[in-house]
Amino acid sequence: MDNIAGTKSGLTWAVHISVAVLVILWLFPTVGLLVSSLRTADQIATSGWWKALFPQEQVLQLRTGSPEEAVQEGDIWVLEGNLFENGAEGLSIRAFGTSSRDVAAYEPGQTAEMGEGEAITLTDNGAYRYTFAEEPEGGRGQRVFVTAVTPPEFTLQNYYRVLFDPSNREGMAKAFFNTLTVAIPATIIPILIAAFAAYALAWMDFPGRALLIAAIVALLVVPLQLALIPLLKFHNTIGIGKGYLGVWLAHTGFGLPLAIYLLRNYMVGLPRDIIENARVDGASDFQIFVRIILPLSFPALASFAIFQFLWTWNDLLVALVFLIDATGDTTVMTRQIVELLGTRGGNWEILATSAFVSIAVPLVVFFAMQRYLVRGLLAGSVK
Repeated sequence: MDNIAGTKSGLTWAVHISVAVLVILWLFPTVGLLVSSLRTADQIATSGWWKALFPQEQVLQLRTGSPEEAVQEGDIWVLEGNLFENGAEGLSIRAFGTSSRDVAAYEPGQTAEMGEGEAITLTDNGAYRYTFAEEPEGGRGQRVFVTAVTPPEFTLQNYYRVLFDPSNREGMAKAFFNTLTVAIPATIIPILIAAFAAYALAWMDFPGRALLIAAIVALLVVPLQLALIPLLKFHNTIGIGKGYLGVWLAHTGFGLPLAIYLLRNYMVGLPRDIIENARVDGASDFQIFVRIILPLSFPALASFAIFQFLWTWNDLLVALVFLIDATGDTTVMTRQIVELLGTRGGNWEILATSAFVSIAVPLVVFFAMQRYLVRGLLAGSVK
C-alpha cells in the first residue's frame, strides 16, 4: 500500500538528504569563489577562504628606517620608528627575527643582538628601537621578519580593478559587455523562430507535419561538434564567419531543436476550446498566436530562455570558432578567463573576481525565473 497515489513514501527522508547534499555541493565552490574575490592577494596566498572570518598568522618581511636618520643619545646612536607606518596598521606581532633562517627567534619586547654593537628591540604593535655603538652610515634599513596576526579583511578593490580600472589589462569589463552582446540576441532570436514553428506544428494541419516533428526530435541528438567545421566554412563563404552575426546564427541553429520541441509540447497541452472559440469568432492564426498562445505559453518560453541564456553565456567552444578576433574587441568572458589562467595564474584574487563576475549574471537570471522552469519542462508530459 506504500505506492498508492496520494500516500507519502517512506523514502522521503532519502530524497531530502539527497537534495541537501546537492545544494551543499553547489554552494560550496560558489561561496568560496565569492569570498576569495573579496580577499587580498596576501590573504589568499596564506590561508583558505574558509578561514576568511578568523585572524590569521602571516610572516612579513619589513624594514626599519634608514640608519642615517639615527639620533645620538649619549654614547650610542638610536633609530626609532614603527615597521607598520606604511599602511599595515592593526597587525599584532607574535614573534620576529633578523634572519630568514629563523623568522621567530625573538618574542615582542626582547632585544635582538646583531653584532658590531647593533641591536633592535621590537614591540607587538610594530614600534622598534634600533641602537648603534658607532655613528651609522647611510643605506637601506635593517630587514626584519615578523610573524603578525592579521585581522579579517575584505575589499572591493578587486572588482574595481577588474571592471572599472582604466589601466587594467585583463579587459574583463569589455568582455562582460561582449558576452551580453552575444547572449541576449542568441536567446531572443531562437525563441521568436521556435514559437512560430511550435504553433504551426501544434495547431496547424499541413502535409509532412509528422515527418517534420520526427526530424526535429532527431536533431536533438546531433552533437554540436559535428556541425562546427561545415558551418564555419559556410559562414566564411558568405562573409559572416568573424563577427557577432555568425555566432548569433550558430547559437540559433543549435538551440532551435530543443526550443521547438519544448514549446510544441507545451502548446499541444493548451485547451483546444480556447483555440476553436477564437476561430469561430473570426480570429486569424496570427491573432490566435499573438493574443492567446504567447501569453499562455510564457512558462515554457521562460524555461527555454533560462537554458538558452545559460548556455550562450557560459559557452566557449562556439565563441572560439565563430568569433575569430586577434584584436580582442569581441572576446567573451569565458575566453578571457582562459587567458587569465595562463597570463595571471598567480593573481588568484583577480582570477576569482573575474570568475564570479562571469557567474553572477546567470545566477540572477536563474533565480529570477526558476519558478517557471519546472512548469515549462513538465508541460505536455501529462494529459
